[in-house]
Amino acid sequence: MSKVIDCRGLRCPEPVIQTKKYFESISEGEAEVVVDNEIAKNNILKLCKNSGYKGELKEENHGFYKIVINKEIQCKCEEGIEFNNIFTIVISTNKLGEGSEELGAILMKSYLFALSESDQVPTNIIFLNSGVMLTTSGSEVLSSLKTLQEKGANILSCGTCLDYYNLKDKLEIGEISNMYTIVEKMNNSNNTIKL
Repeated sequence: MSKVIDCRGLRCPEPVIQTKKYFESISEGEAEVVVDNEIAKNNILKLCKNSGYKGELKEENHGFYKIVINKEIQCKCEEGIEFNNIFTIVISTNKLGEGSEELGAILMKSYLFALSESDQVPTNIIFLNSGVMLTTSGSEVLSSLKTLQEKGANILSCGTCLDYYNLKDKLEIGEISNMYTIVEKMNNSNNTIKL
């Protein structure tokens, strides 16, 4: 019988943290994670993908999800490989700089367009607070973000921030993320720029 990690009733990012802590404490093995919302389910599956674990959704019933995760010894050896030359940009506002909001919006649009035309594309672009407005319907920078995504940038928007601004159903580009994943992406970057 594999270990059961019951994360029902826990708020983001607790399910991911508990799952990660358990798998970091073992060299190999299997566990079944139980969560009670789709965001937690998706975040656990992303954790598996990013960590090299085998994760499979086994059961979905009345808002409960059971995910079976298997960690093999060889996965641990590959951990450091994906952290080489990782460049992350964190955008925590929908405008660039202090002062005029109108000018700030123009500068942000110009910055993201110039970034999309650059030869060096960030590995991750993380949107927090009002920055999530740039990844949702009506944003004037979606075409630049699409170009960046096509060039390989991983675009992540904070789920808590999207909820706060009632924009989760209006996300147009990238993925919904959680604070644990955001911290992990920033910590594992060789270079992080915050706007």
